[in-house]
Amino acid sequence: MQRRLYFTLPDAGSARAVLDELLLARVSIRHIHFLARQAMAAELPTLGLLGRTDIVHGAQLGAALGAVIGLACAIGLAFYPIAGWTAGTFTILLLMLGGAVLGSWASAMNAAAVPNTRLRRFAAALAQGRVLLILDLPAARVDDIEAMMAQRHPAASFGGMEPPALAFP
Repeated sequence: MQRRLYFTLPDAGSARAVLDELLLARVSIRHIHFLARQAMAAELPTLGLLGRTDIVHGAQLGAALGAVIGLACAIGLAFYPIAGWTAGTFTILLLMLGGAVLGSWASAMNAAAVPNTRLRRFAAALAQGRVLLILDLPAARVDDIEAMMAQRHPAASFGGMEPPALAFP
């Protein structure tokens, strides 16, 4: 199971040094992400659009709300038929699915302009010019990497660890 760790680093130079050490410690570059306000060197792997914005959270919320609204419309159609058109089980499911898809799409489009709420606690550090390091590690490697960061990079401050995401919430 993967764990997400956060570290704030003083500048892009230290970010490059940390990247080299993490690669030597056999952390895959796919699991290393950096985020900063200023432009960083091209060789540093930056956080993608899904990580920087709230698209995933927005899509999940929109799907749930859209399904509820679709269900409410289907139930309303079942009790108050329009021009003799009644809603059967298939129609109710279809309206729920349509509402979930439409709600997910609309909400994700809006959330694309919103910064990721999980990264809100690092906004002050990023505004000061610091660099955020995000690591996705197996649970067995967390202690080793934390010890390595504390020993070799004392200027890096540990920003916390997210609890593991459940496979079936």
